Amino acid sequence: MSSSSYFSTILHSITKTPHKLKKRMLITWTPDQELNQVRQRSGADMKKKLDWYDLVALGIGGMLGAGVFVTTGHVAHTIAGPSVFVSYIIAGVSALLSSFCYTEFSVEVPVAGGAFSYLRVTFGEFVGYFGGANILMEYVLSNAAVARSFTEYLSCTFGSNDPNSWRIEVNGLPKGYSSLDFTAVALVLILTLCLCHSTKESSVLNLVMTVFHLVFFGFIIVAGFCNGSSTNLVRPKGLAPFGVRGILNGAATVYFSYIGYDSVSTLAEEIKNPSKNLPIGITGSVIVVSVLYCLMSLALSSMMPYNEIMETASFSSAFQKTVGWKWASNVVGAGASLGIVASLLVAMLGQARYLCVIGRARLVPVWLAKVHPFTGTPLNATIFLGICTASIALFTDLEIVLEMISIGTLVVFYLVANALIYRRYVKLSSGSPFPTILFLLILSLTSIGFSLSWKFNGDCLWGLIIFGLASVIVTAIFHRFVPCYHRPSEWSVPLMPWPAASSIFLNVFLMNSLNKKAFQRFGIWSFVVTLFYVLYGVHSTYHAEEVGLEVDLHDGSSLTAIVQTKLEVQVG
Repeated sequence: MSSSSYFSTILHSITKTPHKLKKRMLITWTPDQELNQVRQRSGADMKKKLDWYDLVALGIGGMLGAGVFVTTGHVAHTIAGPSVFVSYIIAGVSALLSSFCYTEFSVEVPVAGGAFSYLRVTFGEFVGYFGGANILMEYVLSNAAVARSFTEYLSCTFGSNDPNSWRIEVNGLPKGYSSLDFTAVALVLILTLCLCHSTKESSVLNLVMTVFHLVFFGFIIVAGFCNGSSTNLVRPKGLAPFGVRGILNGAATVYFSYIGYDSVSTLAEEIKNPSKNLPIGITGSVIVVSVLYCLMSLALSSMMPYNEIMETASFSSAFQKTVGWKWASNVVGAGASLGIVASLLVAMLGQARYLCVIGRARLVPVWLAKVHPFTGTPLNATIFLGICTASIALFTDLEIVLEMISIGTLVVFYLVANALIYRRYVKLSSGSPFPTILFLLILSLTSIGFSLSWKFNGDCLWGLIIFGLASVIVTAIFHRFVPCYHRPSEWSVPLMPWPAASSIFLNVFLMNSLNKKAFQRFGIWSFVVTLFYVLYGVHSTYHAEEVGLEVDLHDGSSLTAIVQTKLEVQVG
């Protein structure tokens, strides 16, 4: 093909973009198609080797990273005071509500795509792609951040007080990108190789590390309470010196220590008896971690008054000041390093499965969907994302990475909660979606109104009352008058729509606590992923689904023409 003919073909394809968007943006797949037709595009099946205890360990390992060591001291000292443990309880309830939504979807649609698949079967291709792209971005950036923090804690284990002592400073590079971290790169590449080899063996490795990590957490909790005093919980200004506002703002800050449980849902294709084991794995891990976080923060607050707690290295400094244990810094560094490795392993496990399923949908190049026939793992996706994570971890400073991590995850959790209500209360074949869409819109607006009223530091008390009551009333009216058309038989969220509606409210509230830069960067990222969909994704899926060409991954060199039934457009 000549260059002029090639470019004219591209130009012709671009002129057809509005038609393709109309055809593809709102098109949905049924759960049966996700489980069979779409999954076959990966060639070999992922091997079902995981049991419920593997899932609980993976969920715990995914959440028990460095978060609790980074956030607890800061929140206790400046935001919530000794009541930081109440902040952890509130954040844990929010995480549990979101985990309920994930659990119902993962039992009904047990595929590796997680939120991407749940949103695609409910709201269509574009919303699924947008949610998948955001959660994938969060995974890569947070993994890079966690890998860099591993270097800091490891250096602390060996007695160094300088977090940059194991990094190489390069003159001439921009600020925030000049500190090269080869330790983080080595960790990411080693874990990438482990994940390429086998999911089960990686799970066993995580299980061993998680057991040791739990013992380490137990040591901190027991030693903290034994050397603490209940009087420190009320000195010098009571249990809640910053009031209810401080507790709730603290909950928004510590919430991000819970991110990681959604990785378990991406392992649905590799689980024995998913309808039984997935609910235990997802909800069980969130409950265990919530209890541990509350006990650790309570132990820290009992060891010394909140105004004496250090914002950084709070646990090791508390042991040094209270009982003179100078070696505690080394122990905390070793325990945190172990937890970081387990957390990183689970997160990298989940990110590869997200990309694999997005590749099956043709929204990214299809070779990323390839599952290796021998290992039963998404090899190409694992290697590609491992290289991306290692590259970011090498150059990018921790603070720059952390600014991008939170908002995308909360947006996806918000969308999944909306999708669960929509799927439950809209009769897909003949019913009108208007009452449900109207309810979701009003609930979101009242949640935003409440959050903005809260941000005015109590000057808008009337706004809190009006919007808070409105959220409750509109949910009660919807519950009373709109029938539930769909309730999965194997496992379903109880007391619907209240848990999902509460999840929507809390996710909006927590998003409101983020700074302006987070929303600016999210806007830029949203523009980039939307542009990629318009320039590549919609053309690729249109060519594969509408034209009827599908890559036969069983024979990578051939294109097999297939006749595919048009998918149902669920627009009302």
